[in-house]
Amino acid sequence: MRNTTMWLAPVAAVVLLAACGGGDDADGAAAAPTEDAAAESGDDEPDDETDNAPAASGSLTIWVDENREPAVATAAEAFTDETGVTVELVQKNFEDIRADFLAQVPTGEGPDITVGAHDWLGSLIINGVVDSVDLGATADEFEDVAIEALTYDGQLYGLPYALESVGLVRNVELAPDPTPETFDEMIDEGQAIGTSLPFVINTNGTTGDAYTYYAFQTSFGAPVFVQNPDGSYTNDIGMGGDAGFEFAEWLGENGMSGTGLFSTDWTIDIADQEFADGNAPYTVAGPWAIATFVDAGIEVTVDPIPSAGGETAAPFVGVQGFFVSAQSDNALLAADFLTNYVATPEAMRALHDADPRIPAMSAVAQDVADDPVVAGFLAAAQNGAPMPSIPEMADVWEHWNAAQSAIISGSAEPEAAWEKMLADIEATLGG
Repeated sequence: MRNTTMWLAPVAAVVLLAACGGGDDADGAAAAPTEDAAAESGDDEPDDETDNAPAASGSLTIWVDENREPAVATAAEAFTDETGVTVELVQKNFEDIRADFLAQVPTGEGPDITVGAHDWLGSLIINGVVDSVDLGATADEFEDVAIEALTYDGQLYGLPYALESVGLVRNVELAPDPTPETFDEMIDEGQAIGTSLPFVINTNGTTGDAYTYYAFQTSFGAPVFVQNPDGSYTNDIGMGGDAGFEFAEWLGENGMSGTGLFSTDWTIDIADQEFADGNAPYTVAGPWAIATFVDAGIEVTVDPIPSAGGETAAPFVGVQGFFVSAQSDNALLAADFLTNYVATPEAMRALHDADPRIPAMSAVAQDVADDPVVAGFLAAAQNGAPMPSIPEMADVWEHWNAAQSAIISGSAEPEAAWEKMLADIEATLGG
């Protein structure tokens, strides 16, 4: 796979754009005339019309969904004005982009750039349709978790622009004080408030919902997969051993045969409605649920999820970003567009305004964090871990969800259910 570099220095960008402007050498680039050659041609005087012309020609095709198209269009207009490169935006349903990208890029079709989610990365890489990038020092301007999410096998793939995760959503009227740091303290507070439920969480009914419960699991030191020092994931299961069994026991103790704090009767709709009706002061939810609560007249704020196992509760973090096609004939132009026209505070703010999510660029995230809900989700995400984008993740969910559901319902002993889950996952991955 070609390794494309995102050039950061403006001078380097100009050189690259000039190289992409057409010509007769082997790479299709025209060599800039030397001073001697210019003198021999008699072109001693600068040509104002030429000097003021755009620096390059060519075109880019970008796939983007309806929500984010206006913000990308603004960056594209500036790019065209300054470089002469035309940009075609193709609006697509976000749900269709991954499949279409996987299908079209190998045939030489598809876009130069597409918007997408970081957990697509494993399949994009295995199918050879996405190129690695190098943000250089600009990477330091983004939240660590955003860079980790788009890192695979030590290389960065894509430009992150937004984050999302669940957090601890609190009913401010019922619970005016910040959420306690531990789960047990939060439950004590919730019981003292006197609502019918001290806390509610989506369990996705009898299917199980390891995603929503994940922050509690990581607080026991039991991540789904082991991470490398750079944040990328190995395919080694991390939720075995004592830490995993302790989490499983905790689920059982608080399940339907224990304290009853967790129930397989709760779906996302039921959990959200219980909270919206004022029947619980605390819930774990994502940004997608806030409108439901506000529309119900609930004043909410968001806090980091409290620890149940003594370590930091790290929820899954999803990252939205832009990917460069591995088959792009305009990879250098694509790199310049993303680095110099999208990876800017102005463009990142425009993307946030068009489709409100937590900005991945730290300065912009802080700029919009005056809203306590945004600030709370940002804090939760900063504690979090990117959802694994490795292909093996797809083989984990069914076994993982089922084990948690069985433990919470009381239909299986915690340790036995967890051991079976680990064996089933290992067998699936080994197969």
